[in-house]
Amino acid sequence: WLKLALSKGCCLVSSSPQHTMGRAIAAAAATGLCVYSASQAFVSSGAPASSSPQAPGLRGAAAAAPDAGSFAGLGGMTAAVASAAVGAAAVRAAGVARSATAVKKKGVRVVEGKEIPWNLFMPKAPYKGKVLPNDVHPHTLTQDTGDANWETTHVTFDHGGKVPYIEGQSIGVIAPGPDKKGETPAKIRLYSIASSAVGDDQSSKTVSLCVKRVVEVDGEYANREVGEDKPDKAGTGFPDKKVYRGVCSNHICDMSPGDEVLITGPTGAEMLLPEEDDANVIMLATGTGIA
Repeated sequence: WLKLALSKGCCLVSSSPQHTMGRAIAAAAATGLCVYSASQAFVSSGAPASSSPQAPGLRGAAAAAPDAGSFAGLGGMTAAVASAAVGAAAVRAAGVARSATAVKKKGVRVVEGKEIPWNLFMPKAPYKGKVLPNDVHPHTLTQDTGDANWETTHVTFDHGGKVPYIEGQSIGVIAPGPDKKGETPAKIRLYSIASSAVGDDQSSKTVSLCVKRVVEVDGEYANREVGEDKPDKAGTGFPDKKVYRGVCSNHICDMSPGDEVLITGPTGAEMLLPEEDDANVIMLATGTGIA
């Protein structure tokens, strides 16, 4: 039985990783058949013997009905249960083996069969870029409306071609802090990329963000007590009020050409553009930057 099972299982065995499941199933079948054949040794002497060899597999054992004078039906049930248990364990083992054999390329993720750049730089080892002047867009895009958080800025970073990305992805920015929890530097904030994959300057070496400055006056939270708030780069300040300023948004909006910026990523696969040139695209601000 073992030889026969292994000969049948050989058709599922391959050296490629995707056939690991085949090897597991073959092993499970062989084990189940061994248990079945052993159970047949307990058939009583009065039980009629089959004139032709039993077909391989557990089909015949499952069809055998238990009776008072024979353990044949019980043996079939034992084989089925044993095979199911071994098969489940083998499938789990195959999943682990398949995961182990799948070699991941660093900085790459496969999305719909295509490789895209992915987390080339992490929070513990970010890319150190610099702020560049932008000849296409002004730094401040909006006009002062009198609201505390009226300003939206367009800021461009030089990444030297080391942080490639595609449209629809995000990058992380690490602010010096402290943040709400007092951490220094602050944890990364993700922002949707506001430039095409080649950048605003078409060099494939820059990335731009479009960021709204977060300022809340006399709100539930404050990181500046009365008398502590000072005018930002746009000249907005509220020294006579309790103010909360977004840690990273204000860090980015106050940047000037030549300033250093810590970048992580790129990341994000949910907002990628379709390949079809005639596809209808509805664009929404996701809350991680206006792109």
